[in-house]
Amino acid sequence: MSAKTPSATENFSTDTPAKKVWTDEEFMALSRDGHRYEVVDGELIDMGNSGAKHGYIAILLSSALFAVVMAQKLGALFDSSTAFKMKNGNKRSPDISFFAKERLQELADLPIGFLDGAPDLAIEILSPTNTIEEIDSKLIEYFENGSRLVWVVNPTQHYVLVYRSGQEPDRLLKSSDFLDGEDVIPGFMFPVADLFQKLSF
Repeated sequence: MSAKTPSATENFSTDTPAKKVWTDEEFMALSRDGHRYEVVDGELIDMGNSGAKHGYIAILLSSALFAVVMAQKLGALFDSSTAFKMKNGNKRSPDISFFAKERLQELADLPIGFLDGAPDLAIEILSPTNTIEEIDSKLIEYFENGSRLVWVVNPTQHYVLVYRSGQEPDRLLKSSDFLDGEDVIPGFMFPVADLFQKLSF
């Protein structure tokens, strides 16, 4: 009696491999290697390091925001090393983030781990490696998780896109315009031109 010849697919599983679920502890431990990561759909994304112009814009904008946020006690400001937990399990790290005090009042102190939800204001400063699909995906997640305002800064083309939803931008701001904190950071106004100024010393 001859042995049965197996079919071409008989010895292969058709199951899709399960994506890793990163615990908060595992994700936080990754920072020890000096890299900055996000988790998107179970995949670990190395965000890489930023260039000089990117970092300079982040400092200019963070400093201006910090002055208003602290003076009015509006909430808490975070840098790009801070990750936030989305409802779908993703962990996102905007370049600059602001959480309003109303969402933090139940906390006696900020956690060592991650805050749930997206910041009220999320700021993304574009890098040469960013894709349209990547930014669109972030915008959708931010607004699905609590963001009320998103600024996307383009250092190369010298403009800022202002979003109030994950769809089309509300406004395109050029160098003659001002960034407005609106009802998210009342009283904040910043000249867009100052973001892209050349060194003057």
